[in-house]
Amino acid sequence: MKRLLPMPWHSVMLLLVWLLLNGFSYGHLFLGAFLAWLIPVLTYTYVRGHPPVKRPLKMLVYILRLLKDIVVANVDVARRVLMPNRLLQPGWLAYPLSLSEAFPATVLASSVSLTPGTVSVEFSSDRSCLYIHVLHLEDAEALTGFIRQRYEQPLKEIFGC
Repeated sequence: MKRLLPMPWHSVMLLLVWLLLNGFSYGHLFLGAFLAWLIPVLTYTYVRGHPPVKRPLKMLVYILRLLKDIVVANVDVARRVLMPNRLLQPGWLAYPLSLSEAFPATVLASSVSLTPGTVSVEFSSDRSCLYIHVLHLEDAEALTGFIRQRYEQPLKEIFGC
């Protein structure tokens, strides 16, 4: 059964989203059901190696916190760009990673890149460091502490690593 329908919840969600976006008709139901079966079958090998989420409620809090940070950072970047009297201090931050798994580290890098004013560039060759470009870097230690406390610690709890 696992080979025939590897991720049943994903299939159900895909079908529901398909029907919500396209409306209900037998043609849409048939095509949506086919795609809801096919997509998980084709992508299962990419997903199965990821660590399971140990604390789903913590993950919801993390997502809401990230959305709030994205809005706040958008306003801050817009203010810095639109006000000519504010000097920008772009810089590079070598962020030392303490995450042991690759997937949570990738989620951290994506979270940093989603926040305006910061872009994750690459991991070091030994995956112990994440290089981040920052639009306005006043204090590297303060930003390192902020990322560790705001993003990395919750990811450790969410994925149990």
